[in-house]
Amino acid sequence: MLALGSRAPEFTLPDQDGNSVSLSNLLRPGPLILYFYPADFTPGCTREACAIRDLHEDVRLAGMSVAGISPQGPERHAAFREKYRLPFTLLADVDKFVIKMYDVSGPLGIGTRRATYLIDQARYIRAAVLADFRIGEHESFVQRAIALSTVTGRAAGRPAS
Repeated sequence: MLALGSRAPEFTLPDQDGNSVSLSNLLRPGPLILYFYPADFTPGCTREACAIRDLHEDVRLAGMSVAGISPQGPERHAAFREKYRLPFTLLADVDKFVIKMYDVSGPLGIGTRRATYLIDQARYIRAAVLADFRIGEHESFVQRAIALSTVTGRAAGRPAS
């Protein structure tokens, strides 16, 4: 995992529709919850995506957005997104370049670890969680990010002006 307070590496990946999307583009509207997951349509990843989907309106109202990254291609992401009515962007990292940059490759470079980052608009990592099989940890992480933004009136941990 990348260290808290470090800068999130810039990247560009294809989304579920094959469009190129950069980290900078994702951050334009506000802070980003960026989550990495092993594969579309697996039980754990489906549960995680649906939990985030169910929190998405609160995320949006808190001034944040969500994007998920896994090694499947755009077509697979499109099918996953459509089947489970996911309202957020899914990015295809088939070569696992970004997965490696964010230090979430599985053991011996095999697979992808389940990790979630909260990134502010200046690209600083404000919070993170790594919980491979504890999917509820990621849902709790998103809930805490929403609460922080809502309670403090500042989006996702950005320092007050």
